[in-house]
Amino acid sequence: MAEPNGEGPTPGPRSQGRWSFVWWLVAAVLGIAYVQYVAQDRATPGISYTAFKRDVAQNRVASIILTGHRVDGVFRAAAGKKTARFSTVIPVIQDVQLLALLEQHRVVISAQSPRRVGVAELLLGLLPWVALALLFYWGLRRLRDGMLGAGGGLFNFGKSRAKRFEKGTTSVTFSDVAGLDEAKQDLREVIGYLKEPERYQALGAKIPRGILLMGPPGTGKTLLAKAVAGEAEVPFFSISASEFIEMFVGVGAARVRDMFESAKREAPAVLFVDEVDSVGRTRGAGLGGGHDEREQTLNQILSEMDGFAPHEAVVVLAATNRPDVLDAALLRPGRFDRKITLDLPEKAARAKILAVHTRHVPLATDVDLAAMAARTVGFSGAELENLVNEAALLAARDRRSAVDGSAFAEARDKILLGAPRESIRNEEEKRIVAYHEAGHALLASLLPETDPLEKVTIIPRGRALGATEQTPEEERHNLRRGYLLSRLGVMLGGRIAERLVFGEVSSGAEDDLVQATRLAQRMVARWGMSERLGPAAFRHAEEHVFLGRDVAQPRDFSEHTARLIDDEVRSLLAGVEDRAARLLGAHRGALDAVAGGLLERETLTAEAVRRTLSADPANTLEALR
Repeated sequence: MAEPNGEGPTPGPRSQGRWSFVWWLVAAVLGIAYVQYVAQDRATPGISYTAFKRDVAQNRVASIILTGHRVDGVFRAAAGKKTARFSTVIPVIQDVQLLALLEQHRVVISAQSPRRVGVAELLLGLLPWVALALLFYWGLRRLRDGMLGAGGGLFNFGKSRAKRFEKGTTSVTFSDVAGLDEAKQDLREVIGYLKEPERYQALGAKIPRGILLMGPPGTGKTLLAKAVAGEAEVPFFSISASEFIEMFVGVGAARVRDMFESAKREAPAVLFVDEVDSVGRTRGAGLGGGHDEREQTLNQILSEMDGFAPHEAVVVLAATNRPDVLDAALLRPGRFDRKITLDLPEKAARAKILAVHTRHVPLATDVDLAAMAARTVGFSGAELENLVNEAALLAARDRRSAVDGSAFAEARDKILLGAPRESIRNEEEKRIVAYHEAGHALLASLLPETDPLEKVTIIPRGRALGATEQTPEEERHNLRRGYLLSRLGVMLGGRIAERLVFGEVSSGAEDDLVQATRLAQRMVARWGMSERLGPAAFRHAEEHVFLGRDVAQPRDFSEHTARLIDDEVRSLLAGVEDRAARLLGAHRGALDAVAGGLLERETLTAEAVRRTLSADPANTLEALR
C-alpha cells in the first residue's frame, strides 16, 4: 500500500530527516573544533618555570620559541633517543637573568608575535551558549507537542490529522477481502456512484452520505473501507476518531471542519473514521456536561454531514464495534443512512481468507485449508492472518522448506492456548492434571450433543496446565438447552474426576468454574431457560469506561429477583454436576485408562479416547498404546 502523503502542519519524514542532519552537522563541527583546540593546547607537555630554568642550567634545553609569556622548547636529544618537546609560561614578573642564562648555555632563542584568537577558540567559547539555546528550543517543542499534539503549530493545531492516500495509490481491492460477500454487494453501489455520479444523479438517486460498518474487532472494517477507495480509484482519507480530541475545547471541532473541507476539495473521495464510538457516544448521559470537547466534536460531525451539497460526492465510512452506545442523531437517515454488519466469517469464508493470506506462502502437500477452516471456528479475519504468519514463523524456525500441516496445528494451539512451557510439576500434581483432563475428554465423548473431541493433552501451555480441545462440526447461532447442559457438563468434568478419584478438588478448576457460572447465568437471566423465572431477561450491571472513568449501568431487576437468579444458577450447576458424576462413576475404568495414557504419552487423540470407551475395561490401557 502506498504511504500517505503528508499534509497539514505535520512535517514529512524527509523534512524531519533534513533537520536532524543539520543538527548533527552542527554538533559535529563543534565537536571537531573542541577536539582541535584541546589537541593543540595539549600537544606538548607543560613543565613549571622552576623546572625550565633548572633544565637550562643543566644544558638539557636545545632551543626555545618565545610567544608573549609562553615558552615552547625542545630538549637536547640524548644518544639513541627522540627529541622531546616541552612548554611553560614565564611569570609576569620580569626575570632579567633569564636571557643571560639562556645565552650562557647556548640555547637557540626564537620569538614570534602572539597568535590571534582562531575559529576553534571562538566556536569553543560559543559552544555552551549554543547548547543552551538548543536545549531551550527542544524543551519548547516538547511542550508544544504535548499540549497541541505532535507536529502541531501554534496556528495549525486545528488542522486535520487525517492520512491522505492519492487517487489510484490505494492498492487494496475487493479481491483482497475474502468473504463479506453481502457487505461488498452493499458497497458496490457506492463505488458505482463515486465512479459515475452523473448516471445516478440523472435518475434522482442520492448516494448514502454515511455508511456505518459494525462488527467485532478483526472482521475487516478498515480493510473493507480501503477496498472501497481502491475499487473506486478516488482519494482516501483515514483517521481515528480519538485523534480529534485534545485538552483544548474546540480543537476537535476545528479538525473535523478541516477534514471535511479537504475531502470536499478532492471530491469524489472516501473519508474513513475508525472507532467512531470514541466521539459518537450518546449525549446527555449526565457525564462531562453538555459542552465538553467530545460533544462539541460530535456536534460538528453532525453539522458537517448535514452540510453536504447534492453534487458533492463524498462518502463517509465509519467503523465501530460498539454500535449500541452511538448517539441516535448520528444514526438517523441523512447521516449514516446505511448500516452494514460484519460478522465473524463462516467456514467457507474462513477457507477463502486463508487462501488469500497463503498466496505468497509455500505450502506443503499435507496442508488442507478447508480442514483448517473447520478447526478455526470463531476466528476473525485478523486472527486467521495471524495464524498463517505464526505457522510461517514456526516453519522458518525449524528450517523447513515449506509450511506444513503440523506448523498450522502448532500455530493454532499457540494462539488459542499459548506457547508450550516447561512447568516444574511433581508426579502427584501431574497425576491430578491427567485425571482432570481425562474427565473433560470422557464427558465430551459420553454426553449427547457435545462438540466432537479433537485431542486432550497435559502439556502446559500459557496459563493452562492441560487442555481438552473440541471442534464444532458446524457453525452454531442458536444454542439449544440440551447442548448448553452438555457443555456445562464438559466444563465441570475435570472437577468431578478429581473428586471421584482423590476424594477432594483442587484449585485447577477455577477457570472451568468461571466459564460454567457465566454460561449458567446467561441461560437463566438472559435466555429464559429457567422455569421459576419464566420467559424474561434480566440485565446485570455492566462496567464501562467512559471519559476516563468506570461507569456502572444499573441492573434492571430487584434484590428478590437477584436472589432467585443466584438460586437457579446454583441449582442448574448442581444438577449438571450430579448427572456428570454418575456418568463418570459408571465409566471409572475408562477414566483410569485415559488418565494413564496421558501420563504415558502426554497427548491423546480423539480416536484413542474412543478406542478406550469401546474396548473391554480390562484391556483399556492396552488399547491406548
